[in-house]
Amino acid sequence: KIKLLAACLIAGLVHVPAYAINEWAGTSGSQFLKIDAGSPRAQALGNAYVSVADGPEALFWNPAGAASATSRELQFSYLAYLQGYKARTLAYLQPLGKTILGVTLNYMDMGGFDYRDEWGNLQWSGANPVQNFVGSVSLARGFFNQKLQIGGTAKYVNEKLDTNRYTSVGFDVGAKLRLVNWLGLGGALVNIGDREDMPQGLRLGADINTRYFTISGEWMDYEDDDSRYGIGLEVHIPEDLLSVARFDLRVGYYTRDNTGISDSETLKSLGLDETSKVSFGFGIYSSELFGYGASIDYAVTPFGALGTSQQIAIGIQF
Repeated sequence: KIKLLAACLIAGLVHVPAYAINEWAGTSGSQFLKIDAGSPRAQALGNAYVSVADGPEALFWNPAGAASATSRELQFSYLAYLQGYKARTLAYLQPLGKTILGVTLNYMDMGGFDYRDEWGNLQWSGANPVQNFVGSVSLARGFFNQKLQIGGTAKYVNEKLDTNRYTSVGFDVGAKLRLVNWLGLGGALVNIGDREDMPQGLRLGADINTRYFTISGEWMDYEDDDSRYGIGLEVHIPEDLLSVARFDLRVGYYTRDNTGISDSETLKSLGLDETSKVSFGFGIYSSELFGYGASIDYAVTPFGALGTSQQIAIGIQF
């Protein structure tokens, strides 16, 4: 039963088809750590986020980005992933002088499983045998007028598969460098720990940033998967032009494996029923909502026959 659950998670959540399996595939636990829970912006930009990460979302991608916070920030996100898998995250930033303290909570589960005996007879249904939790504490700080930002995260991981639980501890470290106002670099080592407990990875990226658009790119290499890359475009409509809020439109491309053809008529009409590589989203931010800063971010990614992943986040600065 445990082997079946693990196989389903690896195949269904990481999307590696049998004909293209990396030789190290399935050798690390906690595969759910690869899912972009907590950051709709990263999802919408095709995972090209390591050099532009900021605010509470940065705690899930590159902790160095949290160094740009100038006030307390709180963000809640909800991810409706694939095959009933869901994630709820809470992220908080607290300035402590020039250092930023970050705390995150991430609860994920997958329900609706049927339990059957060796003859295939239904025993009971609606079980919730997959439950995962990640709690983390981060510290970040900027130097040279925020031209250089560094950050680190310590995380506790609790993974439940059926009646078995597995716990581990891991770390993330990251940095961002703003070479000039319009060009930035970023990098992060994620899930540093026992290789059997979690998928260790390296993110490297760069971005071109202007008042009206941002182009970002990222190369991602997990030890138990092939190297992949993402490219994202974010179009900005500044708050001073709208007089109400800043509005961002986002689109991204990520080199994940194809996952079949969707039967959604909507995706078919848009020509997106045979792809799992593109993503879309938007963000709205107001600096003066009842005296507070507030944001809403949304992202959607079609995954062919596996369904559609959608994520929304609501944030506040106070």
